[in-house]
Amino acid sequence: MNRNRRFVSIARSAGALLCLCAALAQGQTPVQGQTPIQGKTPVQSEAPPAAAAPPADFKTLDQQVQGVKKDVIDLNKDLFILEENLLFPANTQVAVYLSMDVGTFFALDSVTIKIDNKEVANYLYTAREVDALLKGGVQRIYLGNQKIGKHELVAFFEGKGPHGLDYRRGASITFNKGIGAKYLELKITDRVAKHEPEFTIKDWE
Repeated sequence: MNRNRRFVSIARSAGALLCLCAALAQGQTPVQGQTPIQGKTPVQSEAPPAAAAPPADFKTLDQQVQGVKKDVIDLNKDLFILEENLLFPANTQVAVYLSMDVGTFFALDSVTIKIDNKEVANYLYTAREVDALLKGGVQRIYLGNQKIGKHELVAFFEGKGPHGLDYRRGASITFNKGIGAKYLELKITDRVAKHEPEFTIKDWE
């Protein structure tokens, strides 16, 4: 009985060995952990295919799109400058800018500008815009046309003054509009000696 079991075991091992040799002869490797079966080809595991690179045509198209976007942005800038030159020619152009160097004695809420007793600008500020001005930003608050000659500009500033109280102050200047663009600057600064804000208008001749 023992001999018969031993014979069957040897026969099975020999059969398995023959199948393995046949698979190796055909250049195939049986799956680990599985016994090759005669007459069947062992299954091989395959690595997933690598992602295909995008065609060169797609890259070229994307570059063209980016180039067109840049051209559109540049064109918009040129059109904006051209529009300003047409609407506000240099011989009549007046521009007013605003700058701030405060933070202790005044918190800006709004600015109103009048030229020759006519209101030309009224701007209400957000906290974000005020923060940008405090960091050194300069705002162009008015751009318009004025005929050659003398003009009076009056600016009114509203906000919170010392101790958080409502604060309203004004500043004025008489300027001469000659040939060429005129630039004026509204400046808000802290007057430390008097513990209050100061409002001035500078004529950039």
